Amino acid sequence: MTQAVPFLTLDALAVGASAIVTQVAPGDVAEDGVSLSRRLMELGFVPGEKVRLLKRGMPGGEPLAIKVGNSTFALRRFEAALISIQPE
Repeated sequence: MTQAVPFLTLDALAVGASAIVTQVAPGDVAEDGVSLSRRLMELGFVPGEKVRLLKRGMPGGEPLAIKVGNSTFALRRFEAALISIQPE
């Protein structure tokens, strides 16, 4: 019997923890016709990529400082919620 891996998104990751991207959910389409999920994937949030939550902003926990590859990005929580992860 296999155990199901719990569904987790990047916005729920603990500060300092690492994870592997499993999926990027479809997001809203911007005025220029490009979807948010496509923009996130262009930044490097692709399945199989390792990510790490470096810090949460104060107050309210936004933005999130996320390291992906050799780059660090600031994401809003709703953007991070589109990225499904598997904790390491």
